[in-house]
Amino acid sequence: MVDIAHRIGVRAPSAQVYQALATPEGIAAWWAEGSAGDRHVGGTVTARFTTDGTEIGAMQMRLLELQPNDRVLWEFIDGPAEWIGTTARFALHQEGDYCIVLFSHEGWKERVEFMHHCSTKWAIFLMSLKALLETGRGQPSPHDVKIDNWN
Repeated sequence: MVDIAHRIGVRAPSAQVYQALATPEGIAAWWAEGSAGDRHVGGTVTARFTTDGTEIGAMQMRLLELQPNDRVLWEFIDGPAEWIGTTARFALHQEGDYCIVLFSHEGWKERVEFMHHCSTKWAIFLMSLKALLETGRGQPSPHDVKIDNWN
C-alpha cells in the first residue's frame, strides 16, 4: 500500500479547522462547492467537482471518525476506482497560534500516475483550507488551481 502525506499549519484554533473538515458546509468551502451530506459517524458526504458548470467527478465518503479538535477520518466509497476503499485522515494539534494538520490519503494499491496528480491536488486543496480559515475565503472546486487535463 502507498499513501499521500502533507503537513500544513493553519493560523486558527483547531475547533475551527475541525468544523471545516467534519461538516458538509465546511467541506464545500474549501474542497468542492457541490458538497452535501451528513455530520455524524457512519454518515456520508458527497463532494461534486465541476468545471464550466459541468460535473467532472464526484466522491462519496463515509465519516469513520469525528473526534472534535483532534481527528477526522473519511473512507471513500464511491468515486475514481483508485480511491474506493482508501481513507483520508486529518490529524489536528495546536501549536501556539497554528493548528497543525497532518493529512494522509491512505491505502492506494499502487503508485500510479493518477496518484501523483491527486497528491498535487490535495496540496492545492489543503492550501484552500488554510486560506478559508485565515482569510475567510477558500478556493474549492470549481475555483481551484487547474494543473492538467484531469483538472
